[in-house]
Amino acid sequence: MLSPKPPETPPDTASHIPTSVVLQDLLDDAPADHFALEWLISRLPERSFGLVMLLLAVLAMVPIGSIVPGLLLAILAAQMVAGRPGPVFPRRIAAHPLPTRHLVRMGRQLILVLKHLERVIRPRWHTPLGATKRVIGVVVFLLTGVLLLAPLPLTNVPPAADIALISLAYIEEDGLLLAIALLAALILLALASAAVWGAVVSAFWIGRL
Repeated sequence: MLSPKPPETPPDTASHIPTSVVLQDLLDDAPADHFALEWLISRLPERSFGLVMLLLAVLAMVPIGSIVPGLLLAILAAQMVAGRPGPVFPRRIAAHPLPTRHLVRMGRQLILVLKHLERVIRPRWHTPLGATKRVIGVVVFLLTGVLLLAPLPLTNVPPAADIALISLAYIEEDGLLLAIALLAALILLALASAAVWGAVVSAFWIGRL
């Protein structure tokens, strides 16, 4: 009598390595003093877009100093829309040395958060990679516009946080979380559009007075 086979784990779940593990391996191999974006990208061939975008989104949440991460996010988003296999930055930016201690400090904090999030975030609702990448690129590009044009302190946090959520969903191949994050992006973009339209209408009526 044949014994029943144990239930098989879905291939995508079995082969998926949690982002916290990938990031920890990255920190373990980081250069002692300085690193560069080109080194970071070369160490993340399969998740380079998602992880670099996640790190930049976290940096963009800082109330002061979100312009540079925002511009880099715009470059990433445009490359995703174009269907590039991985991020490419100008040589001057890609080779610029950055202190490793900053990467380690931010990475360790991010790993602690990811370990908690990975209890509920997992591969599900699989979507075609190419189409998903282009849709994410368009949405992130629009959110980056909101991020860079945010007129008041802390108004950069919601779009940056949503970009981080989109990045995490993309890295973890979680279609359900991605759908929620894209819905949040549509709400943010609608609010931003309404604010811009209100400002234009107000300026028009003030000009006629």
